[in-house]
Amino acid sequence: MPRTIRKLLIANRGEIAVRILRACAELGIRSVAVYSDADEWSPHVAMADEAHRIGPAPAKESYLKIATLLEVARRAGCDALHPGYGFLSENPALARACAKAGVKFVGPSPEAIQKIGNKIEARKVARRAAVPVVPGVYDDIGETPDAHALEREIGFPMLIKAAAGGGGKGMRVVRAAAELPKAVREARSEAQSYFGDPAIFAERYLAGARHVEIQLLADEVGNAIHLGERECSVQRRHQKLVEEAPSPFLDEALRAEMGKAAVALARTVGYATAGTCEFLVDRNRDFYFLEMNTRLQVEHPVTEMVTGIDLVKAQLAVAAGRPLPIRQEDVAFRGWAMECRIYSEDPNDDFMPSAGRIEGLELPAGPGIRVDTGIAAGSEVTLFYDPLLAKLIAWGADRAEAIARMQRALREFRVVGLQTTIPFHLALLANPRFAAGEIHTGFLALETSIAATRGDRPEVAMLLAAALEYERIRRCTPQRVGPPEGRSAWRWGGAGWRNA
Repeated sequence: MPRTIRKLLIANRGEIAVRILRACAELGIRSVAVYSDADEWSPHVAMADEAHRIGPAPAKESYLKIATLLEVARRAGCDALHPGYGFLSENPALARACAKAGVKFVGPSPEAIQKIGNKIEARKVARRAAVPVVPGVYDDIGETPDAHALEREIGFPMLIKAAAGGGGKGMRVVRAAAELPKAVREARSEAQSYFGDPAIFAERYLAGARHVEIQLLADEVGNAIHLGERECSVQRRHQKLVEEAPSPFLDEALRAEMGKAAVALARTVGYATAGTCEFLVDRNRDFYFLEMNTRLQVEHPVTEMVTGIDLVKAQLAVAAGRPLPIRQEDVAFRGWAMECRIYSEDPNDDFMPSAGRIEGLELPAGPGIRVDTGIAAGSEVTLFYDPLLAKLIAWGADRAEAIARMQRALREFRVVGLQTTIPFHLALLANPRFAAGEIHTGFLALETSIAATRGDRPEVAMLLAAALEYERIRRCTPQRVGPPEGRSAWRWGGAGWRNA
């Protein structure tokens, strides 16, 4: 039954909040942002039609508080809530709370999240649907699992994984029985911290496999299609760093087979919205189901660039009760797209987080380039949240052109005041094995020649920082005064902006 979304609460922060805000602006939907004390002056707060403080900087005291989010939705008169990714995006409790409050959750039903969002339950569903899964023990193995029993069942090396959430959090590779207690302890602690659920399971670690995921789109009346694949094999500590579409490894037949399996899983649980089925693909082109992410993926722009389909707008259309406007045979792929995740980490210091004020920022542009970011010059980057600063996406007619454009854009990208992973990405793209598409999930561990180097035109950074400091002093910025509750800080404080 079609419904109207007039006002949307965006229960997230950073670049994904900005991404959703832009879709709202184009669709004529009024937007409501939320922010913690650490994000008071973030761009997503400035861009929203209305913004509300939800608590102190720690996520558990702000972005993870369901009652607070729903109170903001009630107070602001929102009829829908978009969770973005991370935080509560795959928590069925939020979807249930939204339903109880009469707020449309932009995502799947609580039942679908429960069935497929939990990695343990998802594997059980996949088995029932005859989709191959990685051999493993698909129950919570607890705090003190029997290492010898797991070795008999799975063998080493094995992978310990959080049952909830994603993003490489709560994952550890265990290569011997002696390593198991520490890995279990760390994985459970991380899972509890990030997802509020300490449950973990174990599965065989497939060395040399590729990580390939299928983008899904389904509506509330039973239509489901796939939008092709993304290759996400370049990873560090199970965290994706580079994603591309299409995969340099898949052919049409394997793409169709994996897409069919992903759609079957979605239909099995009555899935409706955007989602992703993740698979491992071995050297023999056999694929194994890993998990289904019941949310928008960080790397969704890659698919948008090669299909021309706006996934956030599609989510909002499905949430409004509209059927998919396209069929599987209507999906067409054009060119090649690649995404580099730009983190506030120092690649010369074992990727240690880099926090502080962004003194200067120059974003790349030009043919085939897109930048999704939630930062600006003057933004404070803290250690409270994920260190993702921006997603740099390059499109080309083929993979070689996409790489060339990405290299050019990375050299244009300037961040003054923090260390970033830009030098790492430049080194990676110059690697001949990467250029040849010879990648897998263990690629970075083996390619020790990929070494980030400083000196990425440091004189430019110093001159830019000096110019920015001169301009700051010249302007003599007046003392900051905070906006009233419910007002956008940018619109409230700047001349000419209307009040929220």
